Amino acid sequence: MNLNLSRHRAILLTGLGKIMAAYLRLVRMTSRVTYDPPDMQDQLRQNGPIIAALWHGQHLMVPLGKPKDMPFSVMISRHRDGEINASACRSFDIEPVRASGGRPDQSSRKGGAGGMLALLRLLKNNHSVCMTADVPKIARHCGPGIIALGRISQRPIVPIAVVSNRNMIFDSWDKATMGLPFGRMVIAMGAPIFIPADADEAALEQARIDLQTALDVLHENAYAQVGQ
Repeated sequence: MNLNLSRHRAILLTGLGKIMAAYLRLVRMTSRVTYDPPDMQDQLRQNGPIIAALWHGQHLMVPLGKPKDMPFSVMISRHRDGEINASACRSFDIEPVRASGGRPDQSSRKGGAGGMLALLRLLKNNHSVCMTADVPKIARHCGPGIIALGRISQRPIVPIAVVSNRNMIFDSWDKATMGLPFGRMVIAMGAPIFIPADADEAALEQARIDLQTALDVLHENAYAQVGQ
């Protein structure tokens, strides 16, 4: 009985993810989209493989920023509801890595250590990755996980934002947003952040602050461009 329930739940969540992906494509097709900078996708390819950084709450929209011919994976929570987002990402040829990489104290409980190792292997194989910079449930506060990944991998961390002037804001801890059709959308990237391999504790903390500031500024500018 329990196995059947689990299987039916998995099928349901996968189906919901496919519906969400179809909806995102509808939003993309009916929106007036601007890239900032205009050659953003070319820059992503030239800098690859990259570590795309986003805030929690942007995870529903970020698949729309992926260049079609650029291999990407994304770290997604092991929580069962994460399967919806994982399924949607697969529809955009983004392979999910199921783990939590926000806080060191979550490594064993939520698969953070294994997830980080998986991302490192992907980066070494010329495969870009995406992960949220903030930690559950402290929105818009950059955690150490993505900084550690940047230092160990020696790959650039690139802030990413996807915003629309027409959106739904969910009543969740991260105030997740989902665009609505027929709006103005901006898909934006910030300057790549490189972290030296020999960075000490003070340098790592400064990099964390720099990334947090860069993501805040990126979102502020993107929303200003769509009139919000």
